Amino acid sequence: MLLLLRPDAAPVRVPTASSAAVKLLLDGPYGARFGGELAASRQGYFSSRIEVAAQPDPDFVQTIARQHAIGVTSGQKFLLASWRGVAVTAFAASFLDTSVSIFTLESSGLRRPADLVGKRIGYRKASEGDVVFDAMMAQLGLPRSQIAKVPDRDSFEALRAGEVDAVIAAIDAQPDPASSNSMKLNVIKPQDYGIHVPGLVYFASTALVHEQPSMIADVLQGLIRGWQFTYADYARSVPVLLAGTGPTALDPVRLRFELQQQRSLVLPTGGRIGDYDESRWRTLRDILLFAKLGEEDVPLAQTVNYQFLRDVYRRSPDLAAPGAWSEQK
Repeated sequence: MLLLLRPDAAPVRVPTASSAAVKLLLDGPYGARFGGELAASRQGYFSSRIEVAAQPDPDFVQTIARQHAIGVTSGQKFLLASWRGVAVTAFAASFLDTSVSIFTLESSGLRRPADLVGKRIGYRKASEGDVVFDAMMAQLGLPRSQIAKVPDRDSFEALRAGEVDAVIAAIDAQPDPASSNSMKLNVIKPQDYGIHVPGLVYFASTALVHEQPSMIADVLQGLIRGWQFTYADYARSVPVLLAGTGPTALDPVRLRFELQQQRSLVLPTGGRIGDYDESRWRTLRDILLFAKLGEEDVPLAQTVNYQFLRDVYRRSPDLAAPGAWSEQK
């Protein structure tokens, strides 16, 4: 009997989910507010295959869930989408607090929330600024009915022209004092009056979190290192952030100014990059319910994860060391 042996055929390699690239999408154009993401990508701080892209979208959170991707957007947009049933999970903060501020001309003498009673406020309806402003005034017991809110007049041009007495805008949107169109401004920050909510948050499709937790941990560690690099030395980081931002080139002076404005939101005194706590999420939930923008159909415990942050900082305690940056930089 003759036994013929045939060598086994080489197995066909099927790409696994862990080897495929995962998208990290930014809800907005390239700029200072995504400095940590850009730095992490360009400095090679992600060990996994992560593709960073700007993809602003009215249905941004739904896009992340549909594409099994990772995203960064406002805490408000994230939470409202999760209440609508979008399967997403937050795992860290980008801005640990809201970037919303109220600006007035220095010459107006309007320096406190109480000074705004009876004044005209430029805003965008149902925006983060609108919701945070109302919550601040309500918490202080100030009569919102005596404030004239002017929709779609939240620009600094409207403030300069006298169309409104104050505008609600992001802290990094203000004109650079060193620029030709500068103006002397007073800034009222809601967090100075007890309103603390997550600003920008990192999140992913819930399926990705469950299927590839190591990928989420790797991305989080890379983001922390990216923000450390961004704020350690502007002379090094600004050129990196400017590289490859597309046809609309960023201005290096403006970029540095915006980074400085948002610094305390990323690196709070005594805090850690990416960290958030349950109290901020509860406050955001409460003010969204107060604004009647939604109903809490999904509890916070099902949409916000704290374990990734704990694990990353426990495994790499050097990430929490403050010596990587200094205030004067």
